[in-house]
Parts: sequence; structure tokens; C-alpha cells
Amino acid sequence: MRGYGQYCPIARASEVFAERWTPLIVRNLALGCETFSDILRGAPGLSRTLLAARLRELQRHGLLSRDEGPGHSVRYRLTEAGASLWEVCLALGEWGARWLELAPEHLDPYPVLWAMCRSADPAALPDRRVVVRLDFPALRPPNRFWLLYEHGGAEVCVHSPGGDEDLVVVADPAAFVRWHMGWTTWAQALRAGHVAVTGPRELARAFPTWNPPSRFAPVRPEPHVLAAAPPTQPVRRPADTATSETDAQR
Repeated sequence: MRGYGQYCPIARASEVFAERWTPLIVRNLALGCETFSDILRGAPGLSRTLLAARLRELQRHGLLSRDEGPGHSVRYRLTEAGASLWEVCLALGEWGARWLELAPEHLDPYPVLWAMCRSADPAALPDRRVVVRLDFPALRPPNRFWLLYEHGGAEVCVHSPGGDEDLVVVADPAAFVRWHMGWTTWAQALRAGHVAVTGPRELARAFPTWNPPSRFAPVRPEPHVLAAAPPTQPVRRPADTATSETDAQR
């Protein structure tokens, strides 16, 4: 990035932070991604070549350490200066959650599922292996994902991780994003028919408690943001749905 040629702290910081993809890379590192592959998985659309260049740039500015381990494994970690950029990310996210509209092109569920997994509280997760399949029929493929809960962690998969599927969730993508952003509750989405769940009743009731809302859910969007959001659509409720309207209200 070409510099601004002035010593204004905003200008200097922008030369480092305002590069395309850099805020998302810093976000992923702050959320605990340490390997090249982990960082890449959390930034769909980012090329390996560009990620390598951005990591070198962050390291050059003293914001990132690159540590080689056994077998030539490499781990990236934010330095004290890099970690302090997390506050910048949060401020940017709060501003975006308040002022910027949600458009149809923002309804890709993968980033939402990835964020849910990175922010999951191990204490809230099931104490056994659980596989949840999520279908978003309103979207063009790929529109099926799996959440794997295992060993106190959560992972989003674009291919079946194997084994039995304990729950199947069919959701309208707009409703799913609204729930993640805290604009509606899981019970409201169920009652409206925007989400349907099949599987054991206990797991169906527990599922939304395993997945934390966006850290920006407490931010109240401006009225124009809510008004411009894509409309939600009902989904076809699978046979033998696990969660009834009565259950959703509990």
C-alpha cells in the first residue's frame, strides 16, 4: 500500500491496518487461529499468496511473531502491539453493526458458523461427539454444512465428518444471520417457521445454547439497518420435527 506521506497517527495506522484482508487476518489471529490453514479457513476468498504477503507485512511491522516448531510446523501469534489491534477490530465491528445494512450477498452462512465455532465456550458444549447438519435450501450450493462438537471444541465442516448425524437443522439464511446478530431469538425463528430441527428433543433444545451469538449482538442497529435487511422466508419443516412451538417457548 502506498503511504500517505504524513505523520498523522490515523494515516500511519491506516497504512498498516487498512490493507485489504488485514483486519480479518488480525481478527482470526485474535480469535486463536495460529496456523496458516486455520487463518485461511476463517477468510473465505483470501488466496494463499495474498495471505502469505499480509503475514510477512504484519511481521515486518512487529505485530506478528512466526515460530517454527517440530517438523517445520509454523505458528503465528500476535505480539503485544498486534493484540492491541483487537480493540480496533471491535470498534470497527460495533460501528458496522450499528450503521451498515445487511444485504443478500452477506447471507453466506459459513462465516457465521465459523465465528460461532471460534467463540464457543467449551463448558457449554456437549460432553460427547455430536454432529449437526445444517441445510440452507434458499441458497445455491454449497448450502449444506456440518458442525462437529468433539473434545470440548466445535468445528464447521464443508463435507460430512462421518458418523451419524445427531441433528438436522433446516434454516432460512436471513433468519439464521438475524438470530446470530441477536435481532431475533431461536424460539421466535422456530415459531415463525424460519428454522426447523429434527433429532432427539434434548439435543434440539440444547443446540442454540452451544452457539454464542455474535459479540456484536448487544449493539442496537439503526432503524434503516433493520428495515433494509433481506426478508426471511419459511422453510419446509422436516417430518418428525424435534422442536415444536411449545418446546420453543420454554
